[in-house]
Amino acid sequence: MSVADFLFGKPLTTSDERAERTGPGAGIGIFGLDALSSAAYGPEAALTLLLPLGAAGLVFMTPISLRIIVLLSIVYFSYRQTIAAYPTGGGSYTVARQNLGPMAGLLAASALMIDYVLTAAVGISAGVGALVSAVPSLQRHTLGLCLVILALLAIVNLRGVRQVGATFMLPTYVFIVSLLGAIALGLVKAFAAGGHPAPVVPPPTLGPAAAPITAWLLLQAFANGCTAMTGVEAVSNGVRAFRQPVVPTAQRTLTAIIALLIVMLAGIAYLVRAYGIGATVPGAPGYQSVLSMLIAAVAGKGLFYYVAIASILSVLVLSANTAFADFPRVCRAVAQNRYLPNAAALRGRRLVYSYGVYALTALCAVLLIVFGGVTDRLIPLFAVGAFLAFTLSQAGMVMHWRRTGGPRARVSMFVNGLGAAATAVTVVVVMVAKFTSGAWVTALLIPAIVALMLAIHRHYAHVGAETATSKPLDVAPPRPPIVVVPIAGWDKIAQKALHVAMNMSPDVHAVHVDAGEERETLEQRWPRLVEEPAQRAGVPAPRLVVVPSPYRFVIPPILDYVAKIAGVQSDRDIVVLIPEMVEPHWFHYALHNQRAELLRALLLLKGGDRISVASVPWYLKA
Repeated sequence: MSVADFLFGKPLTTSDERAERTGPGAGIGIFGLDALSSAAYGPEAALTLLLPLGAAGLVFMTPISLRIIVLLSIVYFSYRQTIAAYPTGGGSYTVARQNLGPMAGLLAASALMIDYVLTAAVGISAGVGALVSAVPSLQRHTLGLCLVILALLAIVNLRGVRQVGATFMLPTYVFIVSLLGAIALGLVKAFAAGGHPAPVVPPPTLGPAAAPITAWLLLQAFANGCTAMTGVEAVSNGVRAFRQPVVPTAQRTLTAIIALLIVMLAGIAYLVRAYGIGATVPGAPGYQSVLSMLIAAVAGKGLFYYVAIASILSVLVLSANTAFADFPRVCRAVAQNRYLPNAAALRGRRLVYSYGVYALTALCAVLLIVFGGVTDRLIPLFAVGAFLAFTLSQAGMVMHWRRTGGPRARVSMFVNGLGAAATAVTVVVVMVAKFTSGAWVTALLIPAIVALMLAIHRHYAHVGAETATSKPLDVAPPRPPIVVVPIAGWDKIAQKALHVAMNMSPDVHAVHVDAGEERETLEQRWPRLVEEPAQRAGVPAPRLVVVPSPYRFVIPPILDYVAKIAGVQSDRDIVVLIPEMVEPHWFHYALHNQRAELLRALLLLKGGDRISVASVPWYLKA
């Protein structure tokens, strides 16, 4: 078994695609982890902004969470309709492009790509944050743990969709059962105690308010809490990954994800106030996540606590998989329209869009390194892209229903229009509230990515215009080319190259660069080794051209000679045949110079339309 087969699995044929599709059970793990795991860091992000208010800040968690839940419900109904309207994958890019135009589509795509990179980074850093909260001695290894987990996620996703679903189902459902169990137990205790339960493990005491309550502070807390809505669009982007019938299967998956998330957000909002749990300063000594304190307050630090924390850690880390599932699909859709490199639209050995996985892994690694793997430093960049994509998608759906009509078109237009309006307002709120904290970076990146995609599209358009032709093949007998063969000396490698060259053309120039050492020897041997055998066979003999090089340069004299021939023989094609030695073992290449590769690259770079380059390999035996 090869290393590639061990890491990524054996290659799958195109006909295996149907077997790789998933149902609702695995679909929650593949496409829902981002949304579900945001229950772990969304409320905490809001509570972190309320820290200056002390205990008084907890009063505002319930109204903030209720507004987020209302917004989440509106977006849910909108995306149910998107799934039905675009059963082949109705992500924000597709919907916006088809209904609002190419620029709107690119805006949605760039917003989504930024959001998915942040999704992966925030998910991994939040998971490691949960681990550090439970095992404080690991805090100094935060960044290293983040990067190791990122590499493991990339490998799992390169193994294919079905492998991902099977890997993630168990931790997903352990997380759901653990968190819902903790919430249920906490609610029972709270109601039994009249709303003021006694914590098993008391959380840190919240101090008095150190700042006044202002609308601006509450607006910032709401904006941070809105990170709990990221990942909602994932199912609509990946409809094609579901089993038949795809629309009901995808809709059931989305419904389950949103219902679970609403219950989690509402339960956490109530319990943090009931138990008096506030946020601690992220990255500081003694940091504890809100869920760690909540579960300890409800059930203590026994077996249940560690099982729950382990499941939260695993799901927070695996929530990055939503980005790995959807980022390559968005890149593929954009690449099919020639706004990203064509490679992004190609499926790899396991029927996944491998180049998208590679790009996401690299970008996420950079982000984690720059921000040190700390979630709170990444949160200000988050949610702007997601809500911009929400808005463009829902506005596109309004135009879709207006264009297609139908018996329920007006109702559908109202639902999507309400979703577009609500998310548009949220985009403005999030951008204003987070602008100075880092959202300005996203505001600059989105147009920069759009500009890059437009430049790529212009390049492909230029290439297409220059290479396109409707003329039939010219079958007139071509004039033989001039074949130039660079040779270092006389050996089997040069002999094979000259043999190939003589089969191509009677006009062969063997070019030898004279560094002041071997000229006489090669020139003296040339008549006996080449010219006489050619005369006996009745074929034109290759010419030996010796180019002096007093400073021992080899490649520039060859380039100059080829350019000179091209200038003199302006009506003929020139083929440069480069003899190459191919080693049986990679580690032997360091023992030989790599002039052939450099010469080929420079000929392709500096040559013209009439100069072609080819290799004549000589394979060494093992």
